[in-house]
Amino acid sequence: MRFAWRELTAGRISAAAARRVAEIPHLLAWRGSSRAAENRERLERFRGRHRGERCFVLGNGPSLAHMDLAPLRDEVTFGTNRLYLMFEQMGFTPTYYTSTNALVLEQYHADIARLPMPRFLSWNGRQHFAPQDDLMFIRTGLSLVDYFGTDATGTLCSGGTITFVALQLAYYMGFREVILIGLDHRFAGQGTPNRVEVRTAERDQDHCHPDYFPAGSRWQLPDLRRSEQAYALARDAFAAAGGRVLDATVGGHCPVFVKVEYEALVRG
Repeated sequence: MRFAWRELTAGRISAAAARRVAEIPHLLAWRGSSRAAENRERLERFRGRHRGERCFVLGNGPSLAHMDLAPLRDEVTFGTNRLYLMFEQMGFTPTYYTSTNALVLEQYHADIARLPMPRFLSWNGRQHFAPQDDLMFIRTGLSLVDYFGTDATGTLCSGGTITFVALQLAYYMGFREVILIGLDHRFAGQGTPNRVEVRTAERDQDHCHPDYFPAGSRWQLPDLRRSEQAYALARDAFAAAGGRVLDATVGGHCPVFVKVEYEALVRG
């Protein structure tokens, strides 16, 4: 369980029930629509594509803005959410992109539709996007217990963080060494995790770009405890397959993964 039984309030139970009712049309479409069948065929092209290779998953923490990312130009990389605001500074575009956050897809779908790389987005946000050959949708299910999904044509788990989704996609593609950067795992903003709030600060101090979630935009403060539990599932899944997940974040606060020096990895 990702929460204690004492946290099961009437309001929380009611909200969970409402989410599951709203999920029914998406689930039925995932199982029976022609769009879903075509989507699974596109996803199938990526199964095991990078078997035995390594990749970098770029988080969106403030530390990323102070790193020399140029050495990653020739690596396989995953970008997430609004990382595209950093592409000019980075000097390259990631190999793959993923976003499953409903607020990101709703508010910034026009930006995401223009990105040039293969993109893996939430099935529940498909209404925002016209069909494109390099745009795939993944389904993240609702469950009381998080798990590490290994088949992107089935159902993955959100784990409360897009980084966890990227780790599942990397595993599905055959990567067995994943290096995380930009996983700062701390936030200046305080509040209730997962509650939708309207940003009031002019500059976003919690992410790699000051306009990441600008004033007036909607966002949700993350649940760091849930994230850590999900990350442990990813760590153990890769280890069981003879792989590993390393954390090369500069000054990162995530306690789950083995820490390594970024410079040693990319210049060694």
